[in-house]
Amino acid sequence: MNPSQPAPAQVRYNRFLLLVAGLGGLLYGVDVGIIAGALPYLEATFRDAATGSTLNAAQLSFIVAAVLLGTVISTLFAGMLADLFGRKKMMTVSGVLFMVSIPMIALAHGYGPLIFGRLLQGISGGMVGVVIPLYLAECLGASNRGRCTAIFQWMLTLGIVAAAVVAMCFSYRVDAVKKLGDAQALFAFKDHAWRSIFWVSLPPGILFVIGSLLVAESPRWLFRRGRKDAALAALLRSRPAEQAQTELREMEAIAAENTTAGSAVRESLLRRKYVIPFLLACVILACNQATGVNSIIGYNPTILFQAGLSDLQSHWGYVILTSVNFLCTIGSVMLVDRKGRKFLLSLGTAGIIVSMLSVGLLFHGVEKARVDVKDAVQAMVTPDDKLALTFDDALAAKLLAKPGVVLADGDSRNLIIIYSYGDFRAATRVKRSNDLDKTPLQISRAGCLPPNKVAAFFQNPLANLDAARTAPLKIENALISPVPAEANGWLVAVIIFVYMAFYALGPGVCVWLALSELMPTRIRSNGMSFALLINQIVSTTIAAMFLPTVGKYGYSVLFFAFAGASVVYFTTAAFFLPETKGKTLEEIEAHFEGGKKL
Repeated sequence: MNPSQPAPAQVRYNRFLLLVAGLGGLLYGVDVGIIAGALPYLEATFRDAATGSTLNAAQLSFIVAAVLLGTVISTLFAGMLADLFGRKKMMTVSGVLFMVSIPMIALAHGYGPLIFGRLLQGISGGMVGVVIPLYLAECLGASNRGRCTAIFQWMLTLGIVAAAVVAMCFSYRVDAVKKLGDAQALFAFKDHAWRSIFWVSLPPGILFVIGSLLVAESPRWLFRRGRKDAALAALLRSRPAEQAQTELREMEAIAAENTTAGSAVRESLLRRKYVIPFLLACVILACNQATGVNSIIGYNPTILFQAGLSDLQSHWGYVILTSVNFLCTIGSVMLVDRKGRKFLLSLGTAGIIVSMLSVGLLFHGVEKARVDVKDAVQAMVTPDDKLALTFDDALAAKLLAKPGVVLADGDSRNLIIIYSYGDFRAATRVKRSNDLDKTPLQISRAGCLPPNKVAAFFQNPLANLDAARTAPLKIENALISPVPAEANGWLVAVIIFVYMAFYALGPGVCVWLALSELMPTRIRSNGMSFALLINQIVSTTIAAMFLPTVGKYGYSVLFFAFAGASVVYFTTAAFFLPETKGKTLEEIEAHFEGGKKL
C-alpha cells in the first residue's frame, strides 16, 4: 500500500467525520427553516395554559425571532468556549441543547417554555455555526478540507429543504382532515401537526450527539494545550503517518516562531498575520450578507408577487429557489477543491452582480408607474390607531382618483402598506385588487411592536419601546402599483433563481471556508465569533432597512445596492484573497506573516 495514501480505517474515519459534520449542518438548517411550516398551525391552535389566551402577532414574531436572538448570544461566546473546553465538547453541548429544545417546544402549553425552547435552538445553531467549520478546518487535510467543509453548507441547505418538505406533508394531511368538516378534529390535528413537525427533527440531533462523542478532538487545539502526543494521535486517525508528521512539524515551527530565548512571549495581535486575514474575513462576511441573500430568500414570495406572479405561483417560486440553492451547493462541493475558493467566489459574485442589475432594471420599469397614497390611507386610521382596509378595484379607483391616475376597466393593482408605531416599522402583505379573497388588511399595534425590551433591542437597538406603546399609527407608504404581466413575473423569478445558483456555487460555500481557513490558529475561534457577529449585525441592518428602502425608493434601488455591494465582494475575492486550495493551515498562516506566495 502507498504510504502516502490513507489506510482504509482512515478513509472510514474521514467519512464518519464528514457524516457528523453534515448532521451539524442539518441541525443548523432545521433551526432556520422549521418554524415556517409549523407557524400557521401554532398560530391557529396554541393556547397558554395559564391565561387561556392565544398568541398575538408580536408574540408570534418573537417566536420566529427567538432563534436569531439565541444565535447572536451564542456566537458571542462560542469561540471563547471552544478555546476553553475544546471543539469536540462544544459540538456535543450544541447537540444536547438542540435535543433539549425539541421536547421543550413540542410539549409546551405556555408561552414561556415555547420561547425558551426556541432560544435554546438558536443558541445551539450559533454554536454549530462557529464550532463545526472551526473543527473541520483544524481536523481535515489540505487536499479535502474544502470539499468536506462544503458538505456542512450543503447539509444546511438540505435541512431547510427537509423542513419545508415535512411541513408540506403535514399541510396535505391537514387539508384531508379539513374535508371531513369536523372543526374539532381539524383543530386537534393542527395542534398535533405543529408539535409533530418539531418532533421529526429530533432524530438527527440524537445522531449528531452520538457522533460528536466518537470523533477525535481537534489536533491543533490539543497541540496548543501542550498535548503533542494526543495531537499526533488525532492526526493519525485521518491521515497517513508521513502527512501527520509533516503537519505536526509545521505546528512546531509556528510555535517556535513565537518563542524568544527559549521562553514563550505573548505576540501583539496587531501583527500582519493576524490583522490582514481577520480584516479579509470580516469584509467577506459583511459583503456576503450585503448581497441581500437573507432578504431575497425571506421576502421571495412577496417579491415575485409584486413582479407579476399569482400567490400560488410565487410560493412555488420559493420552493424552486430553495431547491436551486440545495442542488447548486452540490456543484460547489465537487468544484471547491478542484477550482479553488478564489475562483468560485469570483465567479459567484460576478453572477450575482449581473443578476441583481437585471432584476433591478425589470423592477425599475414597473415602479415608474407606482403611486403613494399614504395621505388618503392615513385619513382612514381609526381613533384607536388601527386600520382595517378591504382593497378591491373600487377602492383602488377611489384612492387613485386624487393623484389623477385613471384605472381602466379590467386593470388590477397591488397594494402594500408600510407603517410604524414610534421607532418600530412593519408592512402588510401585498394585496391585489382583483383577489377573490376579500379579507381586510389589518393593522394594529400588536402586529408591529415586539413583546418586550429584549426583543426590542434585537429588532431595533436604538428604539424606545415605551414611547412606541403610546405612539400614533403612522402610514409611511401606501404604494399602489400596476400588476405586471405574468411573463414579467416569471422572468424576474428565473433571474432570481440564477442569482441563487451563483450564490450557492460561490459565496454560499466558500464563505465558511474563508472564515475558518484565513484565521491563524491563535485567533481562529475568537476571530470567527467576532466576524460572525459582524455578519449578524450587517444582516440585521439590511433587514431593518429593507422595508423603508422599498417604500421610499422601490425594489429597483435595493437590488442595485445589492449589486454594488457585490462589486466590493468581487474585487476582494479576485484581487486580495489568496488561493488556499491544497494548503495546510500553517502554510496559509505563514503566507500572511511574510507575504509568501501560496
